Formats: sequence, C-alpha cells, structure tokens
Amino acid sequence: MNILNKINSSNDIKMLDTSDLKPLCNELRQFIIENVSKTGGHLASNLGAVELTVALHRVYDSSRDRIVFDVGHQSYAHKIITGRRDCFNTLRCHGGISGFPKPYEAVDDSFIAGHASDSVSVALGMARARTLKHENYDVVAVIGDGALTGGLAYEGLANVGGCDEPIVIILNDNGMSINSNVGGMAKLLSRERIKPGYINFKRWYRRTVGQITPVYEMNHKLKEALKKSILPSNLFDSMGIYYLGPVDGHDVEQLETVIRWAKEMRTTVLVHVISTKGKGCEYAEKHPDKYHGVGKFNPVTGELQKSGTSFSAVFGKKLVELSQKNKNIVAITAAMSSGTGLNDFSEKYPERFFDVGIAEQHAVSMAAGMAKQGLVPVVAIYSSFLQRAYDMLIHDVSLLNLHIVFCVDRAGLVGSDGETHHGVFDVDYLGSVPGMTILCPSSFAELEQMLDTAINEMDGPVAIRYPRGGEGTYKAVSCGNTETLANGSDITLAAYGTMINTMLELSDWLAKDGISAEVIKISQIKPLITDDIITSLNKTKRLLTAEDVCEHGCIGNEILTIAEEAGVSLEGSMICSLGDGIVTHGSVSELYKDCCLDPGSLYKKAVMLVRGVK
Repeated sequence: MNILNKINSSNDIKMLDTSDLKPLCNELRQFIIENVSKTGGHLASNLGAVELTVALHRVYDSSRDRIVFDVGHQSYAHKIITGRRDCFNTLRCHGGISGFPKPYEAVDDSFIAGHASDSVSVALGMARARTLKHENYDVVAVIGDGALTGGLAYEGLANVGGCDEPIVIILNDNGMSINSNVGGMAKLLSRERIKPGYINFKRWYRRTVGQITPVYEMNHKLKEALKKSILPSNLFDSMGIYYLGPVDGHDVEQLETVIRWAKEMRTTVLVHVISTKGKGCEYAEKHPDKYHGVGKFNPVTGELQKSGTSFSAVFGKKLVELSQKNKNIVAITAAMSSGTGLNDFSEKYPERFFDVGIAEQHAVSMAAGMAKQGLVPVVAIYSSFLQRAYDMLIHDVSLLNLHIVFCVDRAGLVGSDGETHHGVFDVDYLGSVPGMTILCPSSFAELEQMLDTAINEMDGPVAIRYPRGGEGTYKAVSCGNTETLANGSDITLAAYGTMINTMLELSDWLAKDGISAEVIKISQIKPLITDDIITSLNKTKRLLTAEDVCEHGCIGNEILTIAEEAGVSLEGSMICSLGDGIVTHGSVSELYKDCCLDPGSLYKKAVMLVRGVK
C-alpha cells in the first residue's frame, strides 16, 4: 500500500502524478477486498466505483464541495481517501465507521445515504442553497443506473433540467442494482453504451476550435440545431440536461478530464460512466449479485461464510408450494428477488413474477391493480423500503380494502447496515393503515402457516412481518391471536415475533430468582385481541413488554390503553422499545444491549417492577 498510505484527503489525491493513479486504484481494490472479507459489506458495487471516486477527488474538494452519493453502496473508496483508512477495519462494526455516508462521521460525507434515488433532488437543494446564500462550492450527484428505476430520481431530473443551476450528475452505469436492472431505462442506457468514442472527438473539438471563440460559438449553435433536427435526442437532452458520454468508468485520466470539463461548463451536466460491478475481483465480476451485499468471506477464493436457514428462504419456499395450487398468486418485489427469497419462484413461475426495480410505490400500486382484477399479489419488500410507499398503502390499497399480502422482510433491527435499514417503523405506519391485518410469526413453521392463511383465508390487506436471519429456540406454532406460553402470578411478559425468545429466557431467569412470570405471545398485533392479556394483568398487576420497534405506535402502549379502559389497576408497567427508532450499526445482540432489550437489561427492569428495587 505504498501510495494509499500517503492518502488522507482529496488534496493528497490531487498531488499525485498521473502515473500513480492506476496503482492507487489497484491498492484501493485490494484494501477493500481484504477489509470487507472480515467485516462484510457491499463489495461488488464499491469495486466498480474505484476509478470514478479517485477522479472525483482529483477534481473536487470533498471537504468543501458537496458530493452526494445515491444509496451509498459505492462510498467505501471515498471513505478511505478522506481520512478513514486506518479505521476502515471497523467498517459496519459496533462503534466503528458506517457502511454508508454519514455527515456526523466526516465533513466529506455531504449527506446521509441508504435509500435509493434521492441524490439528484438533494444535490439540487444544495445547489439552490448555494445560490441563495451567494456561496462558492460545487455540487455533484453520483447515481447508479439501478437508482434510475426509482420514481424520485425522475422527479429530481425533471426539476433540475433547464434550471440553470450548475450541477454535475454522474450516472454510474453498471447494468445492475442488486439484481439485473429492469424496465425501459435499462434498455435506453444499453443503447447509449454502444456509441463509439464520441467523447474523444468532443474533447479534441473543444481543445482546438474552442480556442477561437466566435467560430466555436457559431459552430456550437449550428451543431445543436442540426442535432435537434436530425438526431433523436436521449432522455436527458429532452429534460434540458447536457449529456456527456458514455465514458470508460475504469480510465481515471479520461474520467478526470470529462468531469473537469463538466464542472467548467457551469450548467446542469450529466456524465454517463460505464463501469463493471465487481471490477478487478474475478469472483465478484462473475457474480455481482452474489457479491453485492456479503457477510464474511475468503478474500482469495470468494467463498462466503455459510449461514443457516432464514425467514426469507422459508417464505420463498412456501410461496412456491402455495402457488402450485392457487393460480391467482403473483409475486412482486422491488429489485430484491434474492434478498426476499423469491429466486425459486421467479424460476418456477416467471410469468407470475414481477421485479419492478427500485420502485416500491409502483410495486404497491401495481399490486392494487392486480388485486382489483382478481389476482392475489404477494408483495415482498424490506420493512425499511416499504415505508416509501405509505401513501399507496392507504390510497390505493386500504380505501378499496384490496386483498394484498405484504411480506415485510427485515422487520426489527437488521444489524450492520444501521439506521437507514433497520425495520423499526413498520408497526407504527402499518398499524395506521385502515383495514390492515398485521401478523408476526415467531418461528419458521408459524410463518408458513400465516402465509397460507393470509393468502387463502383472509380478506383485505395483510402484512406478515419477520426479521432478517433465522428463528430462535421457539419453533412451535401458536393457536389463536395470543397464547400463554408460561403461567405465572407476579408479572406479565408480552411480546411478538422472535422477541418471544428473549421473554422465555427472561422468564427462566426470573424463576431462578423466585419470581413467577406469565409469558404471553402475540401472533396478531392488528387487530389486537387482548382478552388473554387483560386476564393475565388482572392476576399479576404488572406488565413488561419488549419490542424492537420505535416507541410511537408500539403495541405495549396500546395494551396499556386497553388495560386502563378495562379498569385494570396496575401496580407497575414498563414498555421497552427502541425509543425514537434511530439506532446505530452493529450486531443485533450488541444493539439489543445498547437499547436495553437484552435479557440482562430486561431482567433488571422486571425485578424492579416486582420488588421495587434496582
């Protein structure tokens, strides 16, 4: 790492000779592979953006200029370059640096990232602030072609086009998001990729004829008039955005030249960069989807650490089984077929599988149209991403009480991806949707049963929320909306989902201390049927609930309200949740401890409730 060890800022990058740039990119790639193999993270996307990142830092000063990364899956080289090389081994670890841009981490991270398609809108806001405040800095949006499947990207592009704000938009086009890109934009960009060395001619033209200002201006006007009358314009031209490209995304010198040119034009410019996801790493290049987001792996062979069966996999397998009998079932996802366990379904029933790209709002509205015409859509989306379609859940689904099954993956804390990816708000926002039924399986077997019931026996919108990863010690199937798993007289412990495992462990700890705990598992949190809970509270007079969701809208508060209305006189209660829901990154067990949802913390709270001592 002879060159990389000298790089601590954008200014250090600028001091390098051009002959050092290619070796630097090689060192960056090796450094990323070595570290991500130990911590896990987003590999292929970051490897594909190394040269682009180096070129950006050659042109811009990230401590002053604003480089807005879309999603943030391509920000590792940026973090390494801007002073975080020596702590990069803590990537995504508890107390370490985040896997996404975070302004609180460094001034070079201009904006938070984690969800797709917002970079152009954010960049335009920053540019307009610059103009209104008469400040002097440049604004760049770095967006991938996958993010262009999201509608917000087009809202931003439509507004930025022709607005005369100097902004450079870097379109990093690698033909992938997580799964291969779908839709019309993917086809349009594939046509742009086959154009010959147009950009090289433009460089020569500007360098020679551009020196003679009157001739250049006359020729430029003539050229633009001819282009508009003869050549079909691309989407960006039509939006009033000056298009440059395509450019080789792995040629640092060419990238630097074109980006510098775009900056100097002082208008809205889109630079179309063609890159290879996983570049420089054979196994990541061959299987970019497999190495998009990874756990620990062998950096030499690429062999991934094996993980056990997950709720996602169980869901996917059961859906295939149910679809053999019910021909009306269709599956919809938003660029997450592998992550949500739908790969087998897509292969078995390709005509009934719909990947809409990073377009959760469209996914829900399309599902509504399907349901209205008699199909049974099963929409599998991560909890954190489904919140983007909140309006559609109410307007397009709830008002007509349409039968759609939402399989809400990654519910609760997800671990190392942090606050932008934790699924901690869905109980609140799904609970506010009129007519929505919310089911919370605690085991694989329960997920299978709930999916069958939701599809074949229920009406209206149904959400089944389940966590990332596998099941715990509880592997049974509950009968009814609530079930008493352990009888007790001193305190009622209530929970749903896999949090019931913590409550069962807590019950055992309390029993050893002479405290008798009644454990109630809730399978359906909306509508919440509280008869068993009220009966228990009349006996124990004390309540402790534990939920890995935000406090607002949590079930514990609803239980307290119902108990008060039922005239239950409680001697004490503790509603344990994640507070405002903003939780950092780290392993789930570490985060539970931080948020006092681990067995040890809950034990202290339960003892205090029963005995009045800490």
